[in-house]
Amino acid sequence: MAARMSHALTHCTQLTRRDMVRMAVTKSSPLLVGPAIEPDQRTTPPAAGVRTIDVSSFDKPLAFSPFTSFAIFTQAIREPAETIRKALSRALVHYPPIAGRAVVGAGDEIRIACTGEGVEFVAARASCALADVGLFDQPFAALLRELAVDYAAGHCREADPLLLMQVTVFSCGGFVVGTTWNHVVADGTGIAQFLQGVGDLARGLPRPSVPPVCCGDTPPLPELPPLVTALEKGVVSQEHKDFVYLDITVPSSCIDRIKAEYRAGNPDDEACTVFEAVTAVLWQCRTRAVMSDDSGAADTPAPLIFAANVRKHVGAMDGYYSNCITSQVVAPTSRVVADSDINDVVRIIKRAKKQILAQFIAPAGEEKGDGGVSAEQLADGALFGYSSFYVLSWRNLGFGEADFGGGTPARVMCHVDPSSAPSCVACLPCATKDGASVLSRCVKEEHVDAFVAELAKFSSKF
Repeated sequence: MAARMSHALTHCTQLTRRDMVRMAVTKSSPLLVGPAIEPDQRTTPPAAGVRTIDVSSFDKPLAFSPFTSFAIFTQAIREPAETIRKALSRALVHYPPIAGRAVVGAGDEIRIACTGEGVEFVAARASCALADVGLFDQPFAALLRELAVDYAAGHCREADPLLLMQVTVFSCGGFVVGTTWNHVVADGTGIAQFLQGVGDLARGLPRPSVPPVCCGDTPPLPELPPLVTALEKGVVSQEHKDFVYLDITVPSSCIDRIKAEYRAGNPDDEACTVFEAVTAVLWQCRTRAVMSDDSGAADTPAPLIFAANVRKHVGAMDGYYSNCITSQVVAPTSRVVADSDINDVVRIIKRAKKQILAQFIAPAGEEKGDGGVSAEQLADGALFGYSSFYVLSWRNLGFGEADFGGGTPARVMCHVDPSSAPSCVACLPCATKDGASVLSRCVKEEHVDAFVAELAKFSSKF
């Protein structure tokens, strides 16, 4: 089903890059796209009532917070917007919660009503080619915002769709799929799986290749530790600060050398991962930059907070797309992070990762873990201050695997809006970069040059 929302309108925004390319983005009226009505359902009376799902403790901390992904496709397909809209409608049959609405009850209890009202969809056209606007170079933050639909209030409300999608076709035939969603309905892994399912249907498959499972289809997950819940709620509730937006590439040569050196020095340990190598570089370079004009900062904590997918730890079924992430904290001093050998920084990150399981499974007689979060750190704001560093990795979420008929995306990007603490999204899929693509807001203006210099100095070693 596709029903028009409000009145028809055409939105056209002019953007200029490097004072050379003038681009107009023309948007259609928003449509509400609901689950497709299958032929065998046309004569079947609708089921009585609306299914309502109780969300898990993993879904609640970031509920009503919007997140946006961009998948950039260089290969043209026939009628991208219409092809994807039809496939989106069919996919919602298999993902009924995404076509529903969030409902807040007594005591702020959150549920999802599978109303079938649908998601918002916008078809758009850009007046230039992808290459003209540099989507494979330094991103233009204002441009990214034009390639997705935002929630009108700046945050998600109960009456809002749980997902908004915009397909923008460029003059070269390439297109960008911008997807904004209410985090209550899915985490990044879940939305990536949903987009893969839309792609499956767009390519003619009869159903998504991964059968979807939501929190209402499976036994309850264990509870997220209270201190982790408080931390994640704090991330979205604190006053936001406008750190500088940077597009960074950690070269493959640097990553490979760190992995090789770690293996040589730690032959009995698990291999260093790309995430660990990239996070170690960013954390050390940022800490050095921030310490460069504050000699008293050396002995203060430099907390690293990173998100972790815990589906395998909590027994989530294959295809589970509701939220299933936790946060882990490790807080050595700035001096330790800045002055240690990079392999020692990797080792700190590895130890923190190994402690994630203890949040949900503890040996007999021992209490479950708290994600490394302390009540004192939360109370005094230490985890939201300038010395902290939040890292999200999109390396294995699946955003780079969606295929609507012309192949997988050449680059995946996201909004990196102002946040309450220094943060970055690391390891975004990008076929055009030789290394790990990172979008960050993690330093103030006065530390940009020092941070970039530390990155360049570090990379030059390899």
